[in-house]
Amino acid sequence: MATYWDPFQEMDRLFASIVGNARQSGALPMDLFRTGDHYVLSMDLPGVDPGTIDVSVEDRTLTVRAERTQRSGDDAQWLVRERPTGTFARQLTLGRGLALDQISASYSDGVLSLTIPVSEEARPRRIEVAHTAGTTAVGQGAGERQAIES
Repeated sequence: MATYWDPFQEMDRLFASIVGNARQSGALPMDLFRTGDHYVLSMDLPGVDPGTIDVSVEDRTLTVRAERTQRSGDDAQWLVRERPTGTFARQLTLGRGLALDQISASYSDGVLSLTIPVSEEARPRRIEVAHTAGTTAVGQGAGERQAIES
């Protein structure tokens, strides 16, 4: 039986384990969108123990921390180990006009969802323009002037 052997596969695996790549770096991928009067942030945290998730806001910096622990014992002989373990963190600087004291969070199916409301002061509103009821017509002023002169 013939087997295929790639001499560069082991070197690629070793290099990737040293420098990592975007998918293995532990960067917490996220989506962020606005709907109505709030923003929704969804962050992938697969395999994370929900008890280790920490979301905090200090000044205008939102920090999300989570930990993924190794699932097997110390005597395991790894054949492939691509899933990163340890503590991961991501920080976002939030703009003004958000109600930071009203952020809510939930975790389901490996996805952390944050709802960040827009503050009342920053919400768009319509401003009524007041006008007086006693407006004069355009030609009315000229006719009165002729009557006074005669």
